[in-house]
Amino acid sequence: MKAMLLRIGIDKGTDRALGPIFNNRSFEYIPLSEKDVTTKEQKTFGNTKGQNGVYLSKYLPERIKNRKLHFDPEFETYTYGDQTVKRNYLLKLEKGDFLVFYAGLTPYKTNAHEEGLYIIGYFQVDTIVDFNCMNTSQKRALCELYKNNAHIKFNGLEDLVIIKGRKETSKLLDKSILISKKKLNIIGRKYYVVSPELEELLGISGSIQRSIPPRFVRGIHMKNLIQMLDLNL
Repeated sequence: MKAMLLRIGIDKGTDRALGPIFNNRSFEYIPLSEKDVTTKEQKTFGNTKGQNGVYLSKYLPERIKNRKLHFDPEFETYTYGDQTVKRNYLLKLEKGDFLVFYAGLTPYKTNAHEEGLYIIGYFQVDTIVDFNCMNTSQKRALCELYKNNAHIKFNGLEDLVIIKGRKETSKLLDKSILISKKKLNIIGRKYYVVSPELEELLGISGSIQRSIPPRFVRGIHMKNLIQMLDLNL
């Protein structure tokens, strides 16, 4: 068993914003905005409510209120998809492995926590689907089966890989888990690396500012990850 850590959610590179973290370490998962103009998605930051029952736009700049959402991963039917170079890493996963999601969060009406990168949820892998290996009728059936996934909602299935999580062992967390430490590059711009505590616990290191390359947790470090996520396996 192994785990892959992957960054998700709204970020400053795409929408110049981060999701909120609250005083008790709870948070709001806010997805990226959708760049594909062919999407059939109708949800926007302004018309979609989060876990707290308020519109996501409450936490975001007014200028992005009407952007459509790229809701991936989604935690209703537990799917995550990708058609970029990340597909090659997703195909390294096996049934029973974990896909662990982290996101950038910023304090909202609190000074109890720092802006940084936090684990917010996970899937235990149930199914891995490579659309490049499917015929037309299979693709049609899979599009219906995984219709909640953002990639199914726009034209083009080339290179698409979808991970389906087991419902019983996949979850959007109630409380976020800080995994980063801030560093400054040579021009004084901040970026995030794995915190020293997490280096020791999970056996990973270096920058986690971006999803590529994703970090893998293996061997004896998986036990620490399982305890951290409070998994009852």
